[in-house]
Amino acid sequence: MDVHRPKVEYFDIAELTNTDPKGFVREVERYHLEPWGLYMARTADHPQFHYLESWLLPSVNLRASVFHFNPAHMRNQDYYIDIGEFGEVEPGKWRSVDHYLDLVVRRGHETELLDVDELLAAHTAGLLDAPTAEKAVATATAAIAGIAAHGYDFQAWTASLDMPLTWL
Repeated sequence: MDVHRPKVEYFDIAELTNTDPKGFVREVERYHLEPWGLYMARTADHPQFHYLESWLLPSVNLRASVFHFNPAHMRNQDYYIDIGEFGEVEPGKWRSVDHYLDLVVRRGHETELLDVDELLAAHTAGLLDAPTAEKAVATATAAIAGIAAHGYDFQAWTASLDMPLTWL
């Protein structure tokens, strides 16, 4: 397995840009700021999907995304959730630091935990300290339990936390 540093991404509301972990600056069509999070919507030049919507939710350490897949690459998922640190680093500028673990939510059916191997490899390589790795596991566990308690409906869970999410 190729161990990599935590992926860092930047979101500039005034400039309407999103800088991905490789340093590519992408134009953002829409940002929407709420007291509990930041919404982003933008086109994508990825071979598997053409549009991306994300909510950065700092209080629960999650980034929830909806990928609009191209027909040949459709996936059985409603939400893809990254575990990490998300928040405003200066007025109008947000940053995400991915802590390896991901969740795939299939509304009404299940939540799948992914990339435990990546988290453990990063910790072993010294790229993620023990408290941060433990926080990632606790965050994933809390999200899995919350989503399950709401019938595997991610939006029902976030609404119960006073974070009503809206998407395009």
